[in-house]
Amino acid sequence: MTAAPVLALHGVSKRFGAVQALTDVDLEIRAGHVTALVGDNGAGKSTLIKTIAGVHPIDSGRITWKGQEVRIVKPHDAQELGIATVYQDLALCDNLDVVANLFLGRELRTAHILDQVAMEREARELLDTLSIRIPSVRIPVASLSGGQRQVVAIARALVGSPEVVILDEPTAALGVEQTAQVLDLVERLRDRGLGVVLISHNVADVRAVADDVAVLRLGRNNGVFRAAETSGEEIIAAITGATDNAVTRRSSRRERPRDAEPEQNTEPEQNTDAQGAEEEA
Repeated sequence: MTAAPVLALHGVSKRFGAVQALTDVDLEIRAGHVTALVGDNGAGKSTLIKTIAGVHPIDSGRITWKGQEVRIVKPHDAQELGIATVYQDLALCDNLDVVANLFLGRELRTAHILDQVAMEREARELLDTLSIRIPSVRIPVASLSGGQRQVVAIARALVGSPEVVILDEPTAALGVEQTAQVLDLVERLRDRGLGVVLISHNVADVRAVADDVAVLRLGRNNGVFRAAETSGEEIIAAITGATDNAVTRRSSRRERPRDAEPEQNTEPEQNTDAQGAEEEA
């Protein structure tokens, strides 16, 4: 990876009262690259993406965009840079059709009147470009399947032509076929040259589409792995902290100098022998 990262976090920390959510976290996002962000519940994944999205300003550390340090203190700052975030709840309006959801808040107007024709045309072009299959762009979102709703939410994030897209658990509540549809879309986003951050608990999904896997544990970095060169077991071990267990602690004790052990036991042994001699006498 020789290309400079589009977005980079350096030593980012975030505290909520007495809770230290993030501590000195580093992360790099590159164009045309899928970076998976994984970790157990409470590892700090949601907090980290919200600092990138401008929901939670960082307490310390630096955020750089194309090598230049930037301040992201509100969602508008992230959007202006070119960062789009698709949260797990999708935030779609079920009573509106696909076109209205795609352009919600960014409606096209002609003389203060909504240009429905232009929005429908651009919606079709965007969905066709991403190979998203929707029965009609004029049906209510409530009538779509879970996978279709997910891809509509991702397509909506692309309306502003972002350079980095963050996907928060996009396959969490989907079936096998719908999950495959979303993973295909993730690969198409990478092929378009976007930097993609994929948050997921499913290691199989992560290894299928991610280039790198960044692991968070207890609010800290716990390794960055090349997905193609790392087994699922290694990633899970980093997530759960399996490298710090009873077996490794016993091994570390065996590596300590043994000359100190007899000194600790010498005095009690001498006392025991002396007591036995007195009893025999």
